[in-house]
Order: sequence, then structure tokens, then C-alpha cells
Amino acid sequence: MRQIVLNILIAFLWVLFQDQGSFLFSTFVSGYLIGLIVIYILHRFFGQEFYLVKIWVAIKFLGIYLYQLITSSLSIIKYILFKTKDMNPGLLTYETELKSDWAITFLTILIIITPGSTVIRISKLTNKFFIHSIDISENEKANLLKSIKQYERLIMEVSR
Repeated sequence: MRQIVLNILIAFLWVLFQDQGSFLFSTFVSGYLIGLIVIYILHRFFGQEFYLVKIWVAIKFLGIYLYQLITSSLSIIKYILFKTKDMNPGLLTYETELKSDWAITFLTILIIITPGSTVIRISKLTNKFFIHSIDISENEKANLLKSIKQYERLIMEVSR
């Protein structure tokens, strides 16, 4: 947060130091870019990672989640329209490496929002999720566990 505020402050100072009678957005953008370079050089002194890395991870996370949401929604539509007799609902378990309560809660929300699966219970001792899925055939089970693992890696990347 400090890095973003400092970057905006550098951009405003850049605008003020220019000999222009009015505020130009192009001057602000150039000041912001200069601020990015300065903050990248000095980010080790903040004791934090460069803030654009976190923003990139958040954008990547959003893209992966939207992709998973669209593909699972299409999968559910396909089941509803064409495979209602071929469905194989059931339970599966997933043991997570996440330790903090907010990360486990966030992973639970992501699993619940994804169509076709819902978390029934979470074991406190082993951090094991009990998940109900609309189809637990080998292919669908592998896809679900792969997407949950992908969510978990992204949550760990955001929280470090």
C-alpha cells in the first residue's frame, strides 16, 4: 500500500515540477512510470515485494478463475442438456496445504462458487475438504482436483 501511495505522490510531484499551467494526464502517466522505476529500484528498502508483482498475481488469479467458471458452467449445461442419465454424483476428499483460516475460507468459497461442486465439511485437524461433486468419474474428478490445486497455489502465491 505504501508503494502505491508513494508512486502516486511521485507522479503528482512530476506534474508539479513541469512548467505547465494545467494538469495534463500524459504528464501524470509519465511521472507514474518514472515512479515505477524509482520504486522498483528502492523496493528492497520497504521490506516488501514490488507491488506490481501482487497486482499481476491478482490479475492472473482472476483470469484463471473466470476461465474455470466458464468451463465448469459449460460442463454443467452439457450435463443438464445431454447427460442427465450419465451423471455420477458423489463425494471426494481433498487435503489442503493452506494453514490460515482466511486462506481456507477463500478456497472454500472458490470451490462453492464453481458450478457442480460444493464443500460439505472441512476437517479442522487435517485441513481435509469433503466435497460433493455432480460427477466423480475419473476424468471429471481429475479436472476438479486439478482446478482446486490451481486455486490453492494461487492463494499461496497471493498470501506470501
